Amino acid sequence: MITRRWRLALLALLVGGCATRPTTTSSPIPTTPPAEVRDAPVARVPVAPPPVAVAPVTAPVPSTAAPPIAVALPFPVNVIYMCVTEDGGQRKQTAIEFVPKVLDLCRRHPEMGPCQYEREICRRAGGRVFAADGAEITRRTEEEYDKRVYRVRFRAN
Repeated sequence: MITRRWRLALLALLVGGCATRPTTTSSPIPTTPPAEVRDAPVARVPVAPPPVAVAPVTAPVPSTAAPPIAVALPFPVNVIYMCVTEDGGQRKQTAIEFVPKVLDLCRRHPEMGPCQYEREICRRAGGRVFAADGAEITRRTEEEYDKRVYRVRFRAN
C-alpha cells in the first residue's frame, strides 16, 4: 500500500515536472530612472536612433537572416553594449552603462556574469545586443563565451 502511494506521488512529480510553462510575450527593456542613473552600478538609458538612410538593394536578403539594424555609433562613454528593440514598428535603442569597475571587467572579459546578465535582459525583452564595434552579440557568441569559462549552471526546470 505504501509503495503504491509512493509510485503515484512519483508519477505526479514526473508529470508536473514535464509540463511546459506558458510562453510570455516580450516586454520592453526596463530603463533606469534618470534620478538613479548616477548611483546605479548598471544603468539602461534610452538612446535616440540614428536617421535611417535608404540604400539601394543589390541582392535579396535570405528570409532566415535577421534584418540588418543600424546602431548609433560612436557609443556614449561607459557604454559597450546597445540593446535595440522594435515596438510597434518603431526602433528603440537602449544603452547599457556600467560603473568603471564593471566596465573594465566587461571590456576584458565579456563572458563574465554581470555582462551576460545585462545582455540576457535585453534578449528577454525581445531585443538584439550590439557591441561597441557594431557587431551583434548573438546566442552563438554567448556559447563561444561559455566555452572560455568553466561554469556550472543550475536551472530550476
